[in-house]
Amino acid sequence: MIRASIRASLIAVLLALLVAAPCGIVSCDVLSNGAGVVGSGNIYYVSLSGSDSNPGTVEAPWATPGYGSRQLEPGDTLVILGGTYPLSVYDDDMIIPPAGSAGAWITIRGEEGNRPVLAGSDNLFSAVDISDSGYVRLENLEITSDNGAPFRGGIVGSRPVCNVVLENLYIHHIDEEAVSFGDVDNLRVTGCVMSYCGFGCLGGPEGQQDGWTNVVISGSTLSYSGHYYQGGPGPGPYDRPDGFGIESSPGPIEIRNTLCEHNRGDGLDSKAADTYIHDCIVANNFGDGVKLWQGDSKVENTLIYGTGDGIGGGSPWAGIVAGSEKPGARFEIINVTVGDNPAREAYPVYFQYDSTSPVTMVMRNTIIANGYGLVYFGDSVDLTCDHNLFYRTGDQWQVHANGRDYTADEFELGALGAGNLSRDTMFVSPAWGTTGDYRLEAGSPAIDSGSGNGAPHTDLDGYVRPYGGGFDMGAYEYGSHKPVAEYRAWGHDSIGVTGPAKTWYLAEGCTAGGFETWVLVQNPGDEDATVNLTYMTESGAFQGPRLELAAHSRQTVNVADTVPTSWGVSTTVTSDGPVIVERAMYGIR
Repeated sequence: MIRASIRASLIAVLLALLVAAPCGIVSCDVLSNGAGVVGSGNIYYVSLSGSDSNPGTVEAPWATPGYGSRQLEPGDTLVILGGTYPLSVYDDDMIIPPAGSAGAWITIRGEEGNRPVLAGSDNLFSAVDISDSGYVRLENLEITSDNGAPFRGGIVGSRPVCNVVLENLYIHHIDEEAVSFGDVDNLRVTGCVMSYCGFGCLGGPEGQQDGWTNVVISGSTLSYSGHYYQGGPGPGPYDRPDGFGIESSPGPIEIRNTLCEHNRGDGLDSKAADTYIHDCIVANNFGDGVKLWQGDSKVENTLIYGTGDGIGGGSPWAGIVAGSEKPGARFEIINVTVGDNPAREAYPVYFQYDSTSPVTMVMRNTIIANGYGLVYFGDSVDLTCDHNLFYRTGDQWQVHANGRDYTADEFELGALGAGNLSRDTMFVSPAWGTTGDYRLEAGSPAIDSGSGNGAPHTDLDGYVRPYGGGFDMGAYEYGSHKPVAEYRAWGHDSIGVTGPAKTWYLAEGCTAGGFETWVLVQNPGDEDATVNLTYMTESGAFQGPRLELAAHSRQTVNVADTVPTSWGVSTTVTSDGPVIVERAMYGIR
């Protein structure tokens, strides 16, 4: 995290640039190439037709991923060509790479367009073990059981790991967890699908050191935990298989644009402080939808429904559970939609249920509808509650807060805060155990009834807020179909470029506070180019994407896909052929 004084200076500069640019762009510069070269290392290959006595070249590849991973040195890349690779022997068949370094990551990736399958059997401990390792990137791999054979784990780090990128992985039908870390620092999970894992998708045991810190999960699916075990439909021996579940940690944890559904345990269960969940769908999980155990945590622009996964009766679970034993913990629930079913005899949400520690809760622009019980705030909650819609059918009592119950009339008259409503929400198609549509129908009382105070600029569909006469309550903005890309204009400026080069250093960037940073790479030459991006922040270096750039083509990279919410991020771009690089920064108008 950048110190407050540095951050304030950066904001001042960015705002000044924004004022000077009438089209809404902060800056878009092409900067001179300079120092900061990151070594590319060697590229090795594994093929089903190879031999481990080969040198590992594309013409003479190795035969097994496990052997190939042990031959790597920092900066090297291992490409596993398409096919199904059986894994059964501990630990020969397991991928156990050495650690990379800040300027030389280890990369193991599947063949583009022909993703390889790592198929485990004989109760193998895991497909990949990166314990005591770091600066490792795993891309485009499928990990699964060999036709239902016992196979325990996908990717594990039983001892501390750091600086790990997991991208475009498909991990499914294994007996324990898809990814299991006790201690991990600087983890990025992007575009991964994890499903049908007996013990859960993404999580781990209690850490030996700090637990989970500096973690971002984006664009992923975490689903159907516990619906598979050793070749059968499950459940297995583990009682609560979650989509995401971690033990006590300092954070920060960010989960965004992620689908979490039909897990036999909780959807998203974070015992970490500083957890930020936004733009997610958490649906039809048997246990709690979202659970927050420590303060400085926030849920925003998220849809949560189907708690119990279609099973009614008495239940201890809820759409959102939040609470902390630490006095002064703070939670925010902003523009969230929680849909429940009265056949599930439980609270739709509850906060600080069985603790007397004083905590702060801010709930705004949130819909909690169709539950059996009241919306429950424990007596030790210092509550700010405005512009919400709470609707419990068939009962005048709607909320428990401040040691008492409130009726619908009291709620609407401002007893708990301004702008609160208690009326039928009018969802398009609510559901329980199946896929529902929780957008608002025309005439819904939630339309234009929200507050702009702290509201996100987009809704769960990515469309602009506000639309019409004001901000809507809930995760969706009725009638808005205008993407942010249309909402904020942009400009173009090129400064200081004398010609293509193989190395570029972009000294400044920002992905926090509503700002965006993009890196644009053009290959003007007649030969294809391989381009690597590395981001430098105060938390260390992060390996960005690897681009295969065809001749006379260009690609654009969103820095926030790898380094989100960073007030200061610079970029080094290296290429095996001359390219032109520019950086664009934007602010919402």
